Amino acid sequence: MKKTFFSSLRPSVRRFAHAMQLLEQGEAVEAFSIFADLARRDDPQAQYQVGQCYLSGNGVLASLEEGARWVSRAAHHGMPEACFTLATLYAMGLPEGFDPTTTFNTVDALTAEHEHAEKHPDFEQAELWARRGAEAGNADAQALLAHILTHGPKELRDERQARYWYEKAADGGALQGYLGLGLLLVGEAKTEDEKRRAAAYLTKASEGDLGTACATLGWMYETGFAVKQSFDRAAHYYEKAAENNIPPAQARYGLMLLKGVGVEANITRAESWLRRAAYNGDADAAALLGDLYIRGEDFVPVPSEALKWYRLAAENGHVAATRALALLYLTGTGTERDPKKAAHWFQVAAEKGDKHAVADFGNMILAGVPQSDEAKEEMQERFRHLAESGDPLGAFNLGVCLAQGLGGGRDETRALYWMSKARDGIVNAQYWYGRMLYEGIGLSADPVNGLKWIEKAAEAGMPEACVAAAQLLVTGAVAGRRDHQKALALYHQAAEQGNVDAFFSLGAMYGGGHDIPTDRSRAFDYFEKAAQRGHGLAQMMVGRYLARGLAGHTDVDQARLWLRRAVKNGAKEAEKDLKELDQQRLSAEKGEDHG
Repeated sequence: MKKTFFSSLRPSVRRFAHAMQLLEQGEAVEAFSIFADLARRDDPQAQYQVGQCYLSGNGVLASLEEGARWVSRAAHHGMPEACFTLATLYAMGLPEGFDPTTTFNTVDALTAEHEHAEKHPDFEQAELWARRGAEAGNADAQALLAHILTHGPKELRDERQARYWYEKAADGGALQGYLGLGLLLVGEAKTEDEKRRAAAYLTKASEGDLGTACATLGWMYETGFAVKQSFDRAAHYYEKAAENNIPPAQARYGLMLLKGVGVEANITRAESWLRRAAYNGDADAAALLGDLYIRGEDFVPVPSEALKWYRLAAENGHVAATRALALLYLTGTGTERDPKKAAHWFQVAAEKGDKHAVADFGNMILAGVPQSDEAKEEMQERFRHLAESGDPLGAFNLGVCLAQGLGGGRDETRALYWMSKARDGIVNAQYWYGRMLYEGIGLSADPVNGLKWIEKAAEAGMPEACVAAAQLLVTGAVAGRRDHQKALALYHQAAEQGNVDAFFSLGAMYGGGHDIPTDRSRAFDYFEKAAQRGHGLAQMMVGRYLARGLAGHTDVDQARLWLRRAVKNGAKEAEKDLKELDQQRLSAEKGEDHG
């Protein structure tokens, strides 16, 4: 009888092949029995399969330790797939006290002391085994090694080697290689070719449903980075990433559903995705849910739900939600009125630099709490007690009271003293202290130190401090120090937080006459942003740009509209521009009559 290929194989190989068939047919218990017998005979492929069965609980009770032990044996034989799996296990974390050399014992595997012990990543071992697998040509091991060299402990990082292994992994078709190389190129791409390569690699990774790749592509299509801007494509990729449990993508997709950007508006689906993102730790999503339930929109307003989501956002560090939560406790909206909790959350928001929460009494006034002189005096006394006990926020609040005469007469010298006590811990105190030094409030003016403290507050992200420091750097008002590039960066930082003066100043800088390239188109965009927010001088500049075609397009009717708004908002110079437009119109009409 003629032998078939299968029957001509060695018995151990035939048994292994038979076990693999059983595994594919769903007969996992029988397959495991054969794998285990072969594994005890030191067959590396069988050892690897035994390890995989333990790790997945396929045909045997799941055991992380036993899985790692058997995979380790296969890895020591040099099997590339086993090296990769073992490296992954070390990177994810194995139980404390784990010893891969212990003897296999089924009973021990079920009752091991370490099975439920705390797990600790071991990146040195992960790097060692990933490197062995990588050098043996395993593309997944190459991608893992590159990831460790990029994101692992500092002592293991090596950007040059990481790039090399990401490229090898990508060449080998590893999805994680495409992802890693794509992200590297996104971070460093300068040329259009590099940007296109980044997009191409991330697209390949997204085809394998890698959530991070999909989320990154969503951002790229939303912003137009390296690809043609497309909100439809952005929504598509954000949805894919959201389904892969990427919280920021869930939040972005929820927002797009809420606003109907790139996808048909659907308030119910938007709420569902924002909820999932919030439960996954996305503070922005939780804050959006708070806004949704306090305003109602297409829902009936539910203040108690708003309170829940604002609290979750606040606990995750969202500053605006922290202040909103304080106001709900202060006014008793969605809960019982609780001034103590309100004060706590006002303090948290103030310490994070919220300009509206610089003092809890200020927020209480904004919320409609009576402002009697007696109440102000009591508050100043309370802040004095806190300040004298060493509380930095109390010192700042007392400084504000003394500087503005709230709860008593002004005392600028004492105000400066308490600001100096608060300046190391409270961002707003740094700004106030700097302004007082610069202007000579409470002592002789000290512009150099004043600017230093204003810049310190700006570095912490306070938009008003960014604008104030930038203005001084533009004019060179402090010791002749001019730095237009730094001023531009500070204005951008403040503008990102919605500061209207920053929008106007960016328009002025890009408009020309500064140590940066003139860009009238960008100047107009920033003037328009400030104008739309009621900034009188910005409205005048928008009118001038439109009247004179300074940004490449002319619209006299719109120019006249903006100039009228500017006049109403106190920009008297706009009256002259309006008269010029009227004279031009009269001249044009006379010319037509004569014609």
